[in-house]
Amino acid sequence: MGYLDGFLVTARQHRLFGGKRVTTEYSGGRKASGRQAKDASSSGPPARDVEHDTKLPRFERLHGRHVLNRYEDGMEKCIGCELCAGVCPAKCIHVRGADNDPVNPTSPGERFGWIYEINYLRCIHCDLCVEACPTEAITESKLFEFSFTNRKDAIYTKDELVVDDEGRPKDLPWEDWRAGDDEHTSGWMRATSSSGDATFEGEVGWSGELGYGVRDAEPTQAVADDASTESAQRTTVRKVGR
Repeated sequence: MGYLDGFLVTARQHRLFGGKRVTTEYSGGRKASGRQAKDASSSGPPARDVEHDTKLPRFERLHGRHVLNRYEDGMEKCIGCELCAGVCPAKCIHVRGADNDPVNPTSPGERFGWIYEINYLRCIHCDLCVEACPTEAITESKLFEFSFTNRKDAIYTKDELVVDDEGRPKDLPWEDWRAGDDEHTSGWMRATSSSGDATFEGEVGWSGELGYGVRDAEPTQAVADDASTESAQRTTVRKVGR
């Protein structure tokens, strides 16, 4: 009966039974327009006329796809300490450190992350790796629309995780990056740091990032409450206007 109870819970959410739809339609980031559908029925290759679905607004602290950050001078933040792998409850992170080249070091410390892999078939996006990292090397972006056609693509290597020379995450073929998905890659890290509220502590407790510099602190609770109230009021006005 336990299995049937689960199906009943799902059925009650359906519109036919008076339930409310809790998800929105999403076709994986792309959907064929009328022109493409028409061309597909004719001879020859179809025209590439593709529309993009609209993503819902994301919270700044959303736990999405990971990135490995760099300092503002371009050096990697990861020091290969393996704390992220040790704290991971899903055992999806594999890290091996190596000694830096004294002449051409990869990171400011004695060691750097020589091997860094994340198996997204296991990752539960708990963000414990972000909290455990002593150098703020690993953080999570807002991207959550990424899928794979084979198991090999699901294991992200260091080359895929480290940000590029402009500090932006790598845009892989199976990912659906949109504007803003990479703007708050360290939102959760800044919120849980010792100086997460700079107006209270008096100083910022996190380092700058390549391409972004030193990010702003999290807003105080009063500011956050005012913003939520203002957003709710705007939503109410729009509904009344209709």
